[in-house]
Amino acid sequence: MRFRHPDGTTVHLAYCSNVHQAEDLDGVVDQLAAYAEPVRESLDADLLGIGLWLARDVVTELTAAPDAVRRLRTELAARGLETVTLNAFPYGGFHREVVKKDVYLPDWADPARLRYTVDCARVLAGLLPDDARRGSVSTLPLAWRTPWPTEVRESARRALDRLTVELADLERETGRTIRVGFEPEPGCVVENTVQAARELGGVDPERLGICLDTCHLAVQFEEPLAALRRLADAGLPVVKVQASSALQADDPADPAARRALARFAEPRFLHQTRTAPDGTVTGVDDLPEALAGGLAPDSPWRVHFHAPLHADPEPPLTTTASELTSALSALLGGPRALSDHIEVETYTWSVLPEHLRPQDREGLVAGLAAELAWTRERFQELGLTSLSHKEFVS
Repeated sequence: MRFRHPDGTTVHLAYCSNVHQAEDLDGVVDQLAAYAEPVRESLDADLLGIGLWLARDVVTELTAAPDAVRRLRTELAARGLETVTLNAFPYGGFHREVVKKDVYLPDWADPARLRYTVDCARVLAGLLPDDARRGSVSTLPLAWRTPWPTEVRESARRALDRLTVELADLERETGRTIRVGFEPEPGCVVENTVQAARELGGVDPERLGICLDTCHLAVQFEEPLAALRRLADAGLPVVKVQASSALQADDPADPAARRALARFAEPRFLHQTRTAPDGTVTGVDDLPEALAGGLAPDSPWRVHFHAPLHADPEPPLTTTASELTSALSALLGGPRALSDHIEVETYTWSVLPEHLRPQDREGLVAGLAAELAWTRERFQELGLTSLSHKEFVS
């Protein structure tokens, strides 16, 4: 879906396809028909954005044969879909039984990460709608925090310099601008905007910047306006936003809250958990560790579990939806749009507690559509107007 900000900027809204399990091109095409097109129809939208997650094997297929990119672009157009952004954070195996810290591999000190990211940018250049201003690719925040010695850090920085050169070369070759956004995440080398300014400050802002995940922002107890000012002062543009909510327990000492939290402690994904007594953020790397006594229960906990945007979990748990609303207001509610690519990223539908989990394809389609409808309403409250297909092709 496309919206017009009062400043004239076209803002793209999509959902991220990493919620779907597909690691070959046929599987990606199938998910467009099974999920993305029905979501569009449910929203009564004539065009729906989809932020594609293309695993390494899919990208290899696409870069090996130009006809493959044309096939995917044709499939998108035939179903009323468009892609202006890719999620290149998970390299592969995102739906294995156990993912946890493997999602951070390869990191930015490994040449495989650079090659994959450049290949994703090349694919996106071929998928971008003709009238799109630019494309965006999101990636991990350099690496998991340990180990990160000086020589590894310097190797990663050289990779970012090379990435800038390759993105510039791609633009000269294709005429399409692709930017890469590094996504701060709890537990990583860059887990908040303070660390983003330190580790990424000085990169070329025409090519590189930040992917701001609002779940991660909330888990780190960052105030959106202050975070955005910090990024701006460091010369780091918000290349892309992932609209997401974290799980919250206001009183983690409450037995009912602990029982409810335990239902979210699942084996596939990492659920970093944080608290901030007196404003000092402390935490552990996974929810089971917090529940086992690794985190003091005397102030609210926020959990890196991407919760559906439009619905609360069972009481007494809540979500950080209000923080998401504040972040959208800070990004889009002012006189100037601070980002133009917004991607709803709730990849956790399949690991929600059983009674909250969609039971079939139709249930997931309904959930994804409800999240996008919720986000559309927030955009409209901020003064953005929906664009019909006729308006943006004229």
